[in-house]
Parts: sequence; C-alpha cells; structure tokens
Amino acid sequence: MASRPLYLGPRLKRLRRELGLTQQAMAEELAISPSYIALLERNQRPLTADLLLRLARAYKLDMSDLAADDRDDYARRLSDVLRDPIFAEIDLPPLEVADVATSFPGITEAMLRLHAAYAREQQALAGLRAGEGADSASDPVGEARRFVAQRRNYFPTLDSKAEVLADEVEKAGGGAEWLRKQGVRVRSLPADVMMGAVRRFDRHNEQLLLDDTLPPSGRAWQVALHIAYTALRPEIAALIRGESFASQTAANLVRRALGAYGAAALVLPYDRFARAVEARRYDIEALSGQFGVSFEQVAHRLTTLNRPGQERVPFFFIRVDAAGNVSKRLDGAGFPFAAHGGGCPLWNLHSTFHAPGDVLTQWLELPDGQRFFSIARTVVSGGGGHDRPRTTRAIALACAAEHANRLVYAQGPEQAPTPIGVTCRLCNRVQCTARAEPPLGREVLADDYRRGAEPFAFSES
Repeated sequence: MASRPLYLGPRLKRLRRELGLTQQAMAEELAISPSYIALLERNQRPLTADLLLRLARAYKLDMSDLAADDRDDYARRLSDVLRDPIFAEIDLPPLEVADVATSFPGITEAMLRLHAAYAREQQALAGLRAGEGADSASDPVGEARRFVAQRRNYFPTLDSKAEVLADEVEKAGGGAEWLRKQGVRVRSLPADVMMGAVRRFDRHNEQLLLDDTLPPSGRAWQVALHIAYTALRPEIAALIRGESFASQTAANLVRRALGAYGAAALVLPYDRFARAVEARRYDIEALSGQFGVSFEQVAHRLTTLNRPGQERVPFFFIRVDAAGNVSKRLDGAGFPFAAHGGGCPLWNLHSTFHAPGDVLTQWLELPDGQRFFSIARTVVSGGGGHDRPRTTRAIALACAAEHANRLVYAQGPEQAPTPIGVTCRLCNRVQCTARAEPPLGREVLADDYRRGAEPFAFSES
C-alpha cells in the first residue's frame, strides 16, 4: 500500500451492492461525499489507508482481504477481453497486457467498459435484426430482468425476514397452520371451481383457495407465495420504492419476481439451504427431496446464494421452450446469452427434450476463451388431470469452470469443452457447421467454385 496507489473500484462497487446500499448511504456511513464514492468506484481515485480502516470497521470486513490489490484481476479480465475474435489480428503480448493493467488501471477499466458496451450493442443489433423492440417501454420483461440482474439476484432484506418467518412457520407446523393463526384458512377446491386459477385469495372470507390437483410441493409453494406477498410486503415495497419503471407492467413483473424470491427464501431458508448445498455437493435432485420442492425451485434458489461471507457457487440460470424462447433467466455467473432465443444449438440445453427427465452435463467454451460447466434437464408444469395441458421446458445452470469441482455432476477429469457461441450473429467462429447466420459486420463471400462444410464463408474484416 505504501509503494503504490490502491485502486479497488470494482471491488468497492461489488461490496456496496452486496450490502444493498446506495452511494449516498455508503457515503453517509463513511463520512465522505457521494461524488467521492463515485470516483472511487470508477478507479479515478485510489483508496487511502484511512478509508480502508473506515470500511473495515463500518462493515466488519477483514482488512487483508479488503486491501488485496485488484490488478491481477484486472490483468486477467483484460486478457479475457483481448481474446475476443475482433482482436485476432493484433499482436498483444501478455507482458504488455499486464503492464497496462498494473500501470494504468483507469485505462484498463475504460477498456473493459468499452468492450462491455460493444458486446451489449452487438446483442441489441442482433435483436433488432430479428425484429425485436429495444426500448424499455416495449420490453417490460427485459426491464424486470435487468432490475434483478443489477442486484445480482440477491436481496438481503428478503432473505433475513424470510429466515425469521421460516422458523415461525416450522414451529406452527407448516405454512397452512401459520396462516390459520393469522386468521386465514387454506382450502383446496376442484379446478372447475377455481376457474383456471391455481391460487386465489378470497379477501372477504379470509380464505386462501388452491387448486386441489396441485402436487404437495406445488401447494407448499403457493402457500409460501401468499405469505411472501403479505408478510414481506414492506420489504418488497422498500426495494421498489424510488425506482422509475418505464411501464406499470414492468413494475408488476418486478414485484412478482421479488415475491417469488421471498417465497423461495421462505421454503429454502438461506443458512439451512446453503449448508445442505455444500453437504450434498449441489445434487439438485437430492436437495429437491430433502426440502420437498421441485428441481426447478432448487435450481432457481442456487442462483441467489450471494450473502457476503456465505457465498456459494455463482450460477447462471436459463429456461427455454422447445422452440428456444427464453421464459426465465437469472445471471450470477457472468454468462452471456441470447436474450430472445436463437441460442447456440451446440449447447446440450436444447438436447434435453430428447431425453426428458435426464440430467445432462457439458463443458462449454465461448469464443473469448471463457469456460463454463453446464447442467441441463427438462421440467414439466401444468397437468394434474385428463384434460389439463402440460408444458415441457428445459432449464440449465452454468457456472465458471473453476467452480465445477465442487459439483457432484463434474466428477473425474475435465472433458474437452464444446465450443459454443452466444448466438450466430455474435459468434465469430469460422469453422462451425451448425451456423445459421454470418456474424454481424462480416460480409458473406461469394464462391461459385468451392463449398466448404460450413454453411457460410465470410470475410475476415
């Protein structure tokens, strides 16, 4: 620290978000200005020894961990960015990359941001080429997903309150009994009486009505959702308060996402679930049986285990239908993906429909060299009667390759990864027989006298 300035912008920003603090709130607790916090997070000011001490005291952090320099991480991230095929023809010696990261952290951060913006614009262009709207008002689902992603799908106030509620529910003998003590009766009724609803709250008679064809795990989940929407209402309202959504639909979708988060935190309390996850080595089916919930509910909850000091493997979660349409996604692993379908056909997420109920695993490598480990399986919703339609979807969890050894699914040596892309329009791999379209910015070469195995030959510039 005495020999060179300490720039910890990304780490400070990560810490603030994990604590659920605004720049204003953190500034007040540290007795500095919000603008100074902003400068620190942008690596435009080094962190002083005095401020390090204030951070450690205010948030009960380990000083040595907090003071660890981010420059090695910068060098790694910059190296990852420079492996993008767009830089393929430029000679970039590793020593020069390390020198830039060490000596010019501001320039490095600018480069990382610029590449991130480029990647986002490429994805937006790919969406526009497919005829998709790009503004928030026309994409409330995307706006709601961004709200969750910006907070790393972790809401500590909901987790804390839900843990207290979970203890109360357990002592009461279950969610239905807990509600009965609150004056709410839980009843199961035939589907024709429910008129298409699986859960409905009769405010006049203080009754929670459930479809009687729901399985036990489904009934428990619907009860937990009702508890979340009522008992966690103040915490949910506080998270939304002050947010400016482009439409009421987006606000409603965010509220629904927070309600589902609260229900998951109630059924799978953080501390108890996190300990079970490690004991079971992330065996999703075993965890489903232990907690009496579905495969998808466990997979979803695994993406939320980001409590400081009790973090578990960070996962990316996605759910698609047989046509590749994305109906749910949660990002805790930095995994890029096609936002509106059209994902890489080489990812075995799309093969699960040929092996329903089986867990498929796969090592993946993106064009920039990042490696991931993927777990995929089909899940079924609906049904419960002769004329009740069922919907089959596929879900996948993916984590960075360095975490895979903690998973029961990745026993044995690492297999050769499958080279995949985010989507054809954003993938610059030349040799891909599964390609459906050329990459953005590449001209297709006309060649009347030669045809390769790949569908397209395209220019290198």
